[in-house]
Amino acid sequence: MVDQSHAMSECYLELKDKKKLVREVGEKLVADHGKKKYYQPAEVKKATLDLGYQIDYACWAYCIFTSPEDFRLIHEALGEACDYVSMKREVLSALVPGGSFLDLDIDLSWLDWPDIDLESVFDWVDF
Repeated sequence: MVDQSHAMSECYLELKDKKKLVREVGEKLVADHGKKKYYQPAEVKKATLDLGYQIDYACWAYCIFTSPEDFRLIHEALGEACDYVSMKREVLSALVPGGSFLDLDIDLSWLDWPDIDLESVFDWVDF
């Protein structure tokens, strides 16, 4: 289900495109900075832009690869009211169809997701 608050915004992406963005940004982050629970917002922004994505799409990578607090601070500074939980759930629904993450503590790092087969989602990182 698409969060309607994003459907008309400049950061809107189709689910398949969210999956592609997160896979590509994640791969670049690991290649450039090693495997970390959370990346600095500047690292995520740079990876997103280096891959040719518009800056408006970085929010989808921020919700996966930055801490919840960093996500909040980024959007506060921009005067945006993006919802971390709903955005992260949207991205997870693109990555893992079927809702196996519904009981997941949404604040967990991408490396700590217990019920998601990360090897099939991020096949470029050694778990």
